[in-house]
Amino acid sequence: MAWKTLDQMDLDGKRVLTRVDINVPVEEGRVTDATRIERIAPTIRDILDKGGRPILLAHFGRPKGQVVEDMSLAPLVPALEAAFGAEVVFVADCRGPAAEAAAEALAPGQVLLCENTRFHAGEEKNDADLAAEMAKLGDVYVNDAFSAAHRAHASTEAIAHHLPACAGRLMEAELSALEAALGDPRRPVAAVVGGAKVSTKLDLLSNLIARVDMLIIGGGMANTFLAAQGIDVGKSLCEHEMTGTAREIAEKAAAGGCEILLPRDVVVAREFKAGAAHEVVKAEACPADAMILDAGPDSIAHVKEVIDRAATLIWNGPLGAFEIAPFDAATNAAADHAAARTAAGELTSVAGGGDTVAALNKAGAAERFSYISTAGGAFLEWMEGKTLPGVAALG
Repeated sequence: MAWKTLDQMDLDGKRVLTRVDINVPVEEGRVTDATRIERIAPTIRDILDKGGRPILLAHFGRPKGQVVEDMSLAPLVPALEAAFGAEVVFVADCRGPAAEAAAEALAPGQVLLCENTRFHAGEEKNDADLAAEMAKLGDVYVNDAFSAAHRAHASTEAIAHHLPACAGRLMEAELSALEAALGDPRRPVAAVVGGAKVSTKLDLLSNLIARVDMLIIGGGMANTFLAAQGIDVGKSLCEHEMTGTAREIAEKAAAGGCEILLPRDVVVAREFKAGAAHEVVKAEACPADAMILDAGPDSIAHVKEVIDRAATLIWNGPLGAFEIAPFDAATNAAADHAAARTAAGELTSVAGGGDTVAALNKAGAAERFSYISTAGGAFLEWMEGKTLPGVAALG
């Protein structure tokens, strides 16, 4: 899909209305994790360098169309100034006379932060009138909030139809990474899909089996696929009601030439706690009173062999109960192997989703992947093949 970048826009002297995701944790009026703020800093600095005057639109929390003092963006000003290296002016609305006057008065080198867009009920309704009022604040619209791009809101979708629009640096990086992973990837393409439930990832699995060459299924999802083959998984987490669906997915994958990999051996235990007594058994030999909590060493070797064959890897979800040892071994080993191949220039690796980011960070592998998406729902919907309103509006 065609979308413009900052490099294609004339920003000199322009008011640049920039949608960002700065929904960061705040305790006692202080930002405790500025990661999301730091990730938008390159966009803001580029706008300033090009002579533009950045005006930030953002949501915070779920105020449901009401002004909620605890959800004001005002406390974020010091963290924004530290990240941008610029003065940040705050205005207590994102529309109307006060916001328009603040936008007009903004001096070169300054950044304007507008109050929480969700203080207006029209934001989440994608209200055209609210979007038109917000558009009065700028001359150009930049969307740098990929994490909110799956929502058709006034500040992410409707507003883009009022002004010349483009993607910010973070949005550009995200879209480029996803295009490299699923749009026009180097082949063969492998995907790791893990997590607890098949039912929450039906759209993802259905889209991936038509697009990837090898699909590695792990976590509780793998138990459902094993059960679909008639294997007794004991007391393991398993959606027995989804076994028919799992069989259908496997059949469609086989018909389309997509190889599905399930655990060959598994790590089982009678209780789920750190250091619990455990053993490795064949996947089809889980004791009736035990739980499958990780993939075993033979399975890990098989996953590594598939990663060695792949030119592109997409990763969503852990291979086992990664939160506690020793049930993090498969996730750690596979992630480290993928990271090493990526660092050697042999693999393009893209990962995303909440548990995924946590698992790869825990494995010490995240920084060596080609791209790690922190976008959550937007990342998953893109992987499911869905159109993201905030991205489509930039075209």
